[in-house]
Amino acid sequence: MEYVTLGRTGLSVSPLCLGTMSFGGDADEETSGKLFARCREAGINFFDCANIYSRGKAEEILGRLAKPCRDQLILTSKVWGVMGPGPNDRGLSRRTVFMQVEASLRRLQTDRLEIYFLHHRDPKTPAEETLRAMDELVRQGKVLHVGISNWSAWQIALGLGQCEREGLASIHVLQPMYSLVKRAAEIEILPLAAEQRLGVIPYSPLGAGLLTGKYSASRRDEKGRLATNAMYVKRYADPAILQIAQRFTDYAAKVAVHPATLAVAWVKAHPAVTAPIIGARNLEQLEPSLAAADYVMSPQQYAEIAALTPPPPLATDRDEERS
Repeated sequence: MEYVTLGRTGLSVSPLCLGTMSFGGDADEETSGKLFARCREAGINFFDCANIYSRGKAEEILGRLAKPCRDQLILTSKVWGVMGPGPNDRGLSRRTVFMQVEASLRRLQTDRLEIYFLHHRDPKTPAEETLRAMDELVRQGKVLHVGISNWSAWQIALGLGQCEREGLASIHVLQPMYSLVKRAAEIEILPLAAEQRLGVIPYSPLGAGLLTGKYSASRRDEKGRLATNAMYVKRYADPAILQIAQRFTDYAAKVAVHPATLAVAWVKAHPAVTAPIIGARNLEQLEPSLAAADYVMSPQQYAEIAALTPPPPLATDRDEERS
């Protein structure tokens, strides 16, 4: 496996990152262990987590699995989500950030996080307050690099500006949603990342399973997340998305490549992307996504797959300038 550099951090990471949202939920501890072991066997050294995944259980499981080889791994976690009944058990206030990082470090059985992500924006807390808190964590050595997830490009740009003006630990890694059916990141987030040399580890490259071959205009997995999870049902409600899934599945069959491999490899092939985040509930689901690590996609094939879906609008709406 060829490793890649994560933005300006200097860290060498695998070209895929294992997301652990299933740990302690859809994947019990035994299955999580098998997923972790298979990824390590394949050369994966990059594991993404969050405090809210299974209300801390995912961090606990990942911590136990990672402990024997901790210094060979790049670990992440996140702060923002609801972690208790109290009004301060959520959000991005200085108090919450400081308390939640300590809880994550305990669960992960580690003294530092290579990347600590602000999981969403907190409308109650000014971003500058949160970024100052993150700077203190970096100075303490508990966090090595600051990450941002689910912020818009203008919000990220303002954050970068504040960090530069005040001499704070800067934002180094972004985690946007990105897949063939969710291409908004191409409009401004990915160009911003490329210009600022930020690491990018997109989540949901399979569109919550939409691009695995189980869904089409006439076929859907009634037990899958797109049918049972209200968040995903709403996110992928547009009927046109199923038409894209159908075209993509047909294309994958034509080139004789598993759709999941092709979908992850397409995201990985974007020049601004460092390492897509893959996830699975079992080893059977993991294997085709894992195969994308070594799949080399030609520019021609990248363009052919991109043409299966309408291109996202230009940031300026000047379509006559599209190359």
